[in-house]
Formats: sequence, structure tokens, C-alpha cells
Amino acid sequence: MTLTLTPYDAVPELLLDELAKGGLDPRATYDLIAAALAEDVPTEDVTSAATIAADTHGVADFNAREPGVVAGLGVAELVFRMVLGAGVEVPLRIADGTPVSPGDPVLTVAGPVRGLLTAERTALNLACHLSGVATATAAWVAALEGTRARVLDTRKTLPGLRALQKYAVACGGGVNHRFSLSDRAMVKDNHVLAAGGVVPAYRAVRAAYPDLRVEVEVTDLDQLRELLDAGCTEILLDNMPSATMAEAVAINAGRATLEASGGLTIERAREVAETGVDFISVGALTHSVRVFDLGMDLRDDSPRG
Repeated sequence: MTLTLTPYDAVPELLLDELAKGGLDPRATYDLIAAALAEDVPTEDVTSAATIAADTHGVADFNAREPGVVAGLGVAELVFRMVLGAGVEVPLRIADGTPVSPGDPVLTVAGPVRGLLTAERTALNLACHLSGVATATAAWVAALEGTRARVLDTRKTLPGLRALQKYAVACGGGVNHRFSLSDRAMVKDNHVLAAGGVVPAYRAVRAAYPDLRVEVEVTDLDQLRELLDAGCTEILLDNMPSATMAEAVAINAGRATLEASGGLTIERAREVAETGVDFISVGALTHSVRVFDLGMDLRDDSPRG
């Protein structure tokens, strides 16, 4: 027996609208979840089918098991809606981006227990990962508080999960950088080498795409000066010591926005921010973040035929 999912057109419009307002593509999110469920349940949940009567209903709670910021709870609800359709109720779901403490309830779902348990792992995988991204981002935001610097994400995302991961960064208070190689240009060291210098590379992009935003990576102050003279208004300072970044800020004198990047850690965040840069980009927010500890517990008194 193959798991039959609720068709996209039968998912509550309010939930789809909520995802869209958060910057997610509802159809793409549905399709991603469908692929995840197909991976986890290629035919049926054999354990639940064998141990739980089909007419057994219950209530399950998602609770935070550590302090942090939650994200992806609407996505988790969509998982349950896709598995259980009209048979599921969601009496509680707090807003994504909400700070939580250990023991706080964040989502409650009610419906046929078989379906609740079938959807559990996919819902948790997504919500735990996205809450981990939001929690890590919030820690960087707190570390930068009182400075002008804001934390940026990068394209160092898990394949297929970029939109969700960047959504979680926003839930944590971070800023989304470019989403793809097409929506803005970023000239990095290999482009500079191929083009024959930072200014030729910058001018080549500006000539080919006059209406596109262009950011150029520099590794020393001479390159910075060259780009400023050429009129570049977005510059990335790559792997520079803090003292050199502070000098770059002085040379820049507000002419371009400056982004610090390159193996930065949260322990060094304040030091880098106090150089006066505008942004600090952190690939670790998405490529190696620790999952947030959420658990789903079926209420002891809830199963009933």
C-alpha cells in the first residue's frame, strides 16, 4: 500500500498564503516535502500499521528541549496536512522566529495516530534543521548588537533546501544575500584572475549587465582603492585581519558597502563588527549548523478508538 498525499489544491489556502508571505514558494515547498515523504515512506509505515488500529486518534505535542529560536513550524504543519488531509487538526502553532525555552510547546497536532507517527520524522527533520539555522543566526545577531554590522547568509546551502534555509536565516534576524548565480553578480578571486584584475572584472560585469548589482571580492587594500576609484559600490573584504579591515573602512569613507567574509567565527564577531564593516557573511549558518532539539510526544491519555 502506497502513502497517498493530500493534493496541493486541497491544502488549506491560509497555510499556503502564510508560506508565501514568508517568502517561500508554496508549490515548491509542497514538492520538496512530497519528495522527502517518498524517501521515508516508499510504500507504508509498516510499524504503525502493525501496532496501531486505523481508527485510533490522538494528540501529539512538539516541545522545545533547549533554548533557541524556532523556524519551519508552518512547514511541519504542511507535512501533517499532506499526510492526513482533513483528518488533522492543529490547535497550537507558535510563530516562526519566536524565542523559546526548554519545555515550551511550539506545535500541537491531533488526528489518526498512524498518520501522526508516519509524518513525525519528516516534520521533525525540517523543523529541527530550520530552527537550528534560526537559532545560530539569532546568536550572531545578538553578538553584533550595538554595531552597524548585520549578519548575511551565503550560497553555501544544502542542495534543494536553499529557500527554506534562507527563510530560517530571516526568522533568526539575519539578512539574505543573493539566492542564485543569476540574481546578482559577485566577482571572486577566480573571476579576477581570469579577467586580469579586479577593475577589468568589475567593468566587464557592469558592461554586460548594467542594471545588475555587482559585488567584488578584494584581498588587499590596493585592490580596494582601485575598485573605489572605478566606482564599485559593493565590496567584499576576504580573509582580512581585523586591523586591515578597520583600515579598509577608513579608506572607503562610506563610498561603498563593505562585507567581511572568510572563516569568521562568532567568538570574533564583535571584533570584526567594531571595525565598521556593514555586513558579515557566515556560511556556517547553513552549511554546518547544529540541529535544534525539538521532540514530538504523543499524549499518554490521547489514543482512543
